[in-house]
Parts: sequence; structure tokens; C-alpha cells
Amino acid sequence: MKRTTRRQTVATRRRFLATTVASSAFLIVPRHVLAGSGEQAPSDKLNIGCVGVGGMQGAGDVRNVSRETIYALCDVDETHLEKTAANYPSAKRYRDFREMLDKEHKNLDAITVTIPDHMHATVSLWAMERGIAVHCQKPLTQSVWEARLLTKAAEKYSVVTQMGNQGYSSEATRVACEIIWSGALGDITEAHSMSGGGFSRGVTEWPPAEEVPKTLDWDLWTGRAAEHTYSSKIHPIHWRGFLEYGTQMIGDWGIHMLGPANWALQLGNPTSVECTAVEGVNPVTYPSYACKFEFPERANKYVPSGKMPPLTLYWYEGSAVKHFAVPKGLTREDVKPFNEIFIGTKGYLGTGGRGESFRLIPESKMQDFQKPPQVLKRSPGHFQDWIQACKGGDPACSNFSIAGPYTEWMLLGAISWRFPNEKLLWDGKNLRFTNNEKANEFVKPRFRKGWELNDISV
Repeated sequence: MKRTTRRQTVATRRRFLATTVASSAFLIVPRHVLAGSGEQAPSDKLNIGCVGVGGMQGAGDVRNVSRETIYALCDVDETHLEKTAANYPSAKRYRDFREMLDKEHKNLDAITVTIPDHMHATVSLWAMERGIAVHCQKPLTQSVWEARLLTKAAEKYSVVTQMGNQGYSSEATRVACEIIWSGALGDITEAHSMSGGGFSRGVTEWPPAEEVPKTLDWDLWTGRAAEHTYSSKIHPIHWRGFLEYGTQMIGDWGIHMLGPANWALQLGNPTSVECTAVEGVNPVTYPSYACKFEFPERANKYVPSGKMPPLTLYWYEGSAVKHFAVPKGLTREDVKPFNEIFIGTKGYLGTGGRGESFRLIPESKMQDFQKPPQVLKRSPGHFQDWIQACKGGDPACSNFSIAGPYTEWMLLGAISWRFPNEKLLWDGKNLRFTNNEKANEFVKPRFRKGWELNDISV
């Protein structure tokens, strides 16, 4: 199938859409006709294609953008496709995202990408090359190299983007940032985050081959990854735990939970990452591990000094959460409600969920606590934030210029467990470890023939 880049063919429609929404100068259906109905005028609506529409997340992402026009649906599993398509009878149906994007790029304004991690970069890049806006689920990519690639692609093709770490749009995350920036906690020099869950725990060799369901295109599902036999222990749920396809808990929940830290502490490239504990290492699935990242002093326009001190950030997943030590001065009950804890020179702060809750620790510190002045604009909702950006509004809060660098540093943890108790020195500018060539082999994925992605320059 020929791979084409035809951004100019769709520019006129998208420019018209953004202009009319931003200026309200001209509408095919006047707004007053629909006033009070809660409906948008047809000319206000984006044409959206949804790639990956099955299960809770895929079907949910379709619903999250369904106030726009669901123009096309795509899924490698016909069972998922037909179930979701029943709710959108006018939507065109595709099994192969390449066919959808090549045939419909003149009609699509945006796509959602809700598929296994290893194919995020491939689908997102195909869309961006065609001038189509992208909402890609978290983690943005499965590999560090792919995260950098999508950051550059979003800039090169000037498209609207958003990663699906919805906690970034929560008010609690923004208040947590404002508390930290106010100086109420002093200097934040340490942070901890953890998730004890996991997928495919205990699977240490490739599952026995099963017959591929007639409704599933297993080769297309495999995409850029190496060829393996199909197993129901992989698709549709447990792929997250497999080295070939997922990122285990740091990519599934870590990228949610570390959102307040990434934003509040203005994290960029760390100087190092080190695995401090690991168990359950095998050649097929991710083990449980703990690691720590060291970040240098960083600029921060939101704090009076204009900078933040060096930081050590700890991540624990699976059984390795047992290595988390309660900070001095607190009890286990104090920290129990939280999955992320900030340690400052004047106090402690915890956040929960996807960054959707916050409290000073211990709870007694919340008595008579007054929130600092608002600094950050509040979000209309994570998908709506992206949709407004598509229509000419401000950039989405977790657009790829933010989500790309965030994913880069976070995924260094998913490399670190292979080299326990070894401090891996990271050169973020050049995207490489400076003291371990073996570790560099895991920065960029291996591509199956025919699925290669090429680097781009901006």
C-alpha cells in the first residue's frame, strides 16, 4: 500500500473549521437555531476517526468524542469493530488504519488512537504526516526513541495533539502544582510514586499457541513487533505485561500518577536512572522493580527564584512497592491514601488516582489550609481541551511537546531493571546512555520488516 503525505488536500477544510469556530463569523447552521438544545451546529463539528474501538478504553474514547462526528471506526478485531459501530451506523468501518488514513485523510480532521503501546507511534505518525490531529492514549509510545520521534513530528507537521493522561486536566493536579509553587512545602527534593498492580505476572515463557479467532487480524495487530503465535493470554487484555507490546505499570498507571510531579516540578531530562530492586526477571514479561531518577536543577517560571533544586524521584511497581519506606515524621496510615508523595523541606503533599486528589500530609495539616492563588487555567475536560485546540483554541495541556519529553524520561525506568544497581547516565539531548552501550539497545525498538519508522528532522 503506497504511503503518501497529502496535507495540502485537507488544509482548506480544517482552516475553514478553525476560523469559523474561532470567529463565529459564518456558520452553515446558525447557532441561534440550536440555542438551548445542547447541540453543535454541523459546521462546528470535527470529523473524527477512531483507531482501536474495543473494550472499555477503546469504546470509551469513542464516546468521549462523540459530540463531534464519528466519521470512521477502525479495529483489527471485527468483533470489537461491529459492537461499537452499532452505535454509530453512519461511520465508515475499517480493519487497517493505513487504508483508513489513505482513503479518508481528506475528510478526517482528527483521530483517536487507543491500541496497544507498541503501535502508538506508528499510527500517530501516519496521521500527523497527513495533517490529521491526534489524541493518543498513554503512554505516548512504548519506547524512548519513538517518544522523541512524535515530539518532532508534531512540530514538523503543525498538528494538534494530546496524550490520554487525563489527570493532567484535573483541577486537583493544578492545585497541587500551585501549592508546590507557592513555597508552602519549601524545596521539593524527593518524590515517590508506586503501583502494586500488573499484567501477566507469573508468565515467564511464551504462552502456548492458539488458533487465531476468525474475527482478528493477528498480523496487523502484531504490527511492528516481532512475529509470535497468538494467545488469548495476550489479546485483548494482558499484552501490557509483555516486553514486546507494553510497558507494564509505569506506562499504564505511572504516567497518570507521575503527572503532578512532571508538571509541578517541571521535569525534563534526568541525569541518571538506577534500578534499586528487581524480582521475577524473565525473557517474556516485565518483572517487578523499583528505580530512582536523578534530575538536575531546573528552570521554573512559576516560582520566585525561577528555578527548582535537584530532585530524586522514586518509582516502585508490582511486588517492589514493599521497598517504599515511609518518610521520616509520617506513619503508614498517613501515606496510605496516596500513590504519589512529595517531600519538601517544610512539609509533605500526597496525590491520588490520576492526580485527581491531593492532601497535605498528615491530614491535620489540611485544617484551616488556604489554597494559594490560582495560577493555571482550569480545564474543560481532557478530550474537550483537545477538541477546542483542534478548533483553533489554546494548545492542549498534554500536547506532544509536553507528553513526548515526559514519556521519554519515564520510560527510562522500563529499561533500568535490566541493569540492577547500576547507575545509568543519561544524555537526553542525544538520546543515549553514556556509560552502557548495552542499555542503548533498548532506547529504540526493533522493527519488523515493512513496519520501519524513520527519524525526522525539524
